[in-house]
Amino acid sequence: MNGSLRIPKMKKYSWQGIVAFIFLILLFVVAIYTFSYLQHDPNLTNLDERLQGSSLLHPLGTDQLGRDVLTRLLLGAQQTIGYSLLALIVALIIGVPIGLISGYKRGLVDRVFMRIADGFLAFPDTIVAIVLSGLLGPGIGNLVFAIILIKWVSYARLVRSTMLTESQKEYVLIARTNGLSPIKIIRKHLLPHIVGHVLVLASLDMGKIILLISAFSYIGLGVQPPTPEWGAMLNDSRPYFQSRPELMIFPGLAIVVVVLLTNMVGDYLRDHFDVKKEVQ
Repeated sequence: MNGSLRIPKMKKYSWQGIVAFIFLILLFVVAIYTFSYLQHDPNLTNLDERLQGSSLLHPLGTDQLGRDVLTRLLLGAQQTIGYSLLALIVALIIGVPIGLISGYKRGLVDRVFMRIADGFLAFPDTIVAIVLSGLLGPGIGNLVFAIILIKWVSYARLVRSTMLTESQKEYVLIARTNGLSPIKIIRKHLLPHIVGHVLVLASLDMGKIILLISAFSYIGLGVQPPTPEWGAMLNDSRPYFQSRPELMIFPGLAIVVVVLLTNMVGDYLRDHFDVKKEVQ
């Protein structure tokens, strides 16, 4: 027989995706165990059980007020990650349409947008967030509002630059010649080129926003006590670092792990949407 046996290629799985999936499964199991079996009130103080070590009832021990650390750590994820997602989604909702309109219409609209963007980009993000949070006052709502104000510009600029590049290409000019409306041209021809870039930037920005919310809560401008949040938990545990360092290690490690996972997702999306990558 004149033939060769072809072995089908195995599908390659991204190790970043596998790590993120395993982490989510572990987090889901721990959350079920904590909220269905332990059932601790995260804000209930019990000074008789303060600064206890690990036990079956308190797997990560208790803090300086006798509150369960594991419960507060998991509920802190709702605050840190939840508000970060909220700020990111609203920034996308504002920035992407503005970038689409500015890049497609050009003219006066584009010039006005560029002047506004230049004003926001004249100072570092952290400085602008500190000034806005200081003016508006402490609180997670004001902090999220400040983050939205400084983050929408980057998405609008990214979408605008992509629109300017793609709108000059032949397929867009042909679509205009054939009488397609601007909305159809954007939806069918331009959006597919924009989505990948926006997703990559958003996944990388997620880690930065988490760090911002944690840092501002650490200095008292974000989530206010007794609401559990990772940055606030770090600040509350500072006086006990010598005797109970794990009270600072646990929320600090949570921030590091989540930021690393978001960066891994960003690297995976950047490779996945790399238009210059050639199919072997």
